[in-house]
Amino acid sequence: MRDPATAGFTLNQTMLRIRDPEASVAFYRDVLGFTLLHKLDVAPAKFSLYFLALMREGETLPDDPAERLRLVFSRETTLELTHNWGTESDPDFAGYHNGNAEPRGFGHLGISVPDVAAACARFEQMGVPFVKRPDEGMMKGIAFIQDPDGYWIEILSPNGMAAMLGGR
Repeated sequence: MRDPATAGFTLNQTMLRIRDPEASVAFYRDVLGFTLLHKLDVAPAKFSLYFLALMREGETLPDDPAERLRLVFSRETTLELTHNWGTESDPDFAGYHNGNAEPRGFGHLGISVPDVAAACARFEQMGVPFVKRPDEGMMKGIAFIQDPDGYWIEILSPNGMAAMLGGR
């Protein structure tokens, strides 16, 4: 049972640091179907925040800036990409740790799709790098792709996961 003191709590966002916002926003928008909800530049600290989400059927973005920000900070499962200015053009910048190299930490994001094979065929055509294809490894029917910063994204289907893990 959920503690009544936590009523109204929502998992609002997951933040990833990115090297090149143009490449990362394009990846999440064009490859995975995310919508850029809002961009916020914090000039004194030299960074920008990009808030993206998978829009629900029929969901629209408010034109009013205050209403749009309320949506950004109230909806569930928003992806926040943080860009520290200059990393995209710094030849000495080695990139961010993706969490899957040693020492391991952060693992991956997960995206549910209706058909893993169809999604992966599309990713293949788009030249998206794979960590694991659906027919590889012990866990068949799921895939892992990489975004431009090397973060892993699990591609799964609810029905496939239920069948694989015993829930039919």
